[in-house]
Amino acid sequence: MSKEITIDQLARYSRQFDWNPAAQVAMNAAVQNGIPAAAVDYTLQRRMRYDFSIELEAGKITNQKSSGRCWMFAALNTMRLSVMEKLNLDNMELSQAYPLFYDKLEKSNYFLESILDTLDEPTGSRLIAHLLSAPVNDGGQWDMFCNLVRKYGVVPKDAMPESFSSSATSALNKYLTLKLREFACTLREAHAAGEGMESLQTRKDEMMYTVYHMLCVSLGKPPETFTYETRDKDKNFIRISDITPQAFFEQYVGWDLDEYVSVINAPTADKPFGRSYTVRYLGNVWEGHPVRYLNLGIDEFKKLALAQLQDGQVVWFGCDVGQWLDRTIGAMDLSSMRVDALLGTDFPLTKAQRLDYGESVMTHAMVFTGVNLDENGQPDRWKVENSWGDKAGHDGFYIMSDEWFDEYTYQIVVRRKYLTEEQIAAYEAAPSPLEPWDPMGSLA
Repeated sequence: MSKEITIDQLARYSRQFDWNPAAQVAMNAAVQNGIPAAAVDYTLQRRMRYDFSIELEAGKITNQKSSGRCWMFAALNTMRLSVMEKLNLDNMELSQAYPLFYDKLEKSNYFLESILDTLDEPTGSRLIAHLLSAPVNDGGQWDMFCNLVRKYGVVPKDAMPESFSSSATSALNKYLTLKLREFACTLREAHAAGEGMESLQTRKDEMMYTVYHMLCVSLGKPPETFTYETRDKDKNFIRISDITPQAFFEQYVGWDLDEYVSVINAPTADKPFGRSYTVRYLGNVWEGHPVRYLNLGIDEFKKLALAQLQDGQVVWFGCDVGQWLDRTIGAMDLSSMRVDALLGTDFPLTKAQRLDYGESVMTHAMVFTGVNLDENGQPDRWKVENSWGDKAGHDGFYIMSDEWFDEYTYQIVVRRKYLTEEQIAAYEAAPSPLEPWDPMGSLA
């Protein structure tokens, strides 16, 4: 066969296509309406019903707007439930702008320390290219969020409301990235010229003030103390005066963050199940806890999520949200769109193959707030609290089929008490380090 496409080949392809009546119908539909609309399965709403045998309380739907803070929104949406319970509130929202400020600050420091840690790496190496690719993007991981909370606490939303740049982060990210790449160049060139580490650390301190200044101008200064005023469900007035963010977390969220374990399902050959993993140069707080995962098979993985929901606790999770998503009703379902029938070809890659070949990674974090169990006690659909506002999905909630869960859910966070002794031992064992560009190094 010829290596190039020949005119005879094109003529044969054209005849083959023209002889297929179904292809003509598909072409007419897709050309006029686009692939997703032409492929949508009309039975989707019949199958994906917003009724669940287990359904937990959630606050009002939040909206991350034009930012990539889903991991923060999802985490804060789980934490606020404790505040609501302790203060007898109908609803409340924790500030997402507050951890954003410190995440950008800490990521900048983490980046510069990573540059200082790799001064002898060639500038064109894969590691340096990776570090420079996105020093302060919006995404993050559960352990990174916990590091921020341990160090800085949390505040109610009215103590640090949204700003233009917290709701639309692209310009802030652009100029922070520009400055950090300049700083990386300065540090590496100074090292090449023979400057010592003590002098470079002094330079870094000056650089970090510049970052702090840029963040204050863009987001406002975070509060060191604040007063929270509200009314509870019974209309009783509540005033919490002159409290620090750290004390507010301790008193009104009250979680032991060490009790929460990050579990992944990554069925690739290089990551045997029943082991813990970390990712090199992935983090925000330099001195904080490193990112750590326990990798489990899908049945054990799902069992943990179910156990926590059945115990009345919501579940933070990460997934590849854009795969087979019907945004109209907010349904994540493998048959939501019959693209295979429309385009005349199937898409048979397995979960492991999609990870290995760059087709899928974790892209978004949300919260499981319910699940429907069938007559045999098995899950068939999951209720999801999203952070895209109440105009998306079903009043802001989404629905996930159990089959979709298996294929595109990669991470859950559950309390240690749901893990077996063997699973806890595996999680606490020395983690195997993954390369910074590993699929499990992706940020929600």
